[in-house]
Amino acid sequence: FDAELVREIFQDCAINSGLTLHVDTLYGDNAHHIAESCVKGLARALRQALEVAPREGGRVPSTKGAL
Repeated sequence: FDAELVREIFQDCAINSGLTLHVDTLYGDNAHHIAESCVKGLARALRQALEVAPREGGRVPSTKGAL
């Protein structure tokens, strides 16, 4: 797996899904571990964004009311 492709994967993901996506790599030496942490961070952010908000009467957490 070429670690140089990670940027392309995130860019394509953002463009094709209509997301505004910011990925900052603050430190690290191993490209595999940096890529792994970026993917995990995106997965956690997407899970949080797609959770139904129980305090909001079961609505999705969106200012537009839809995802």
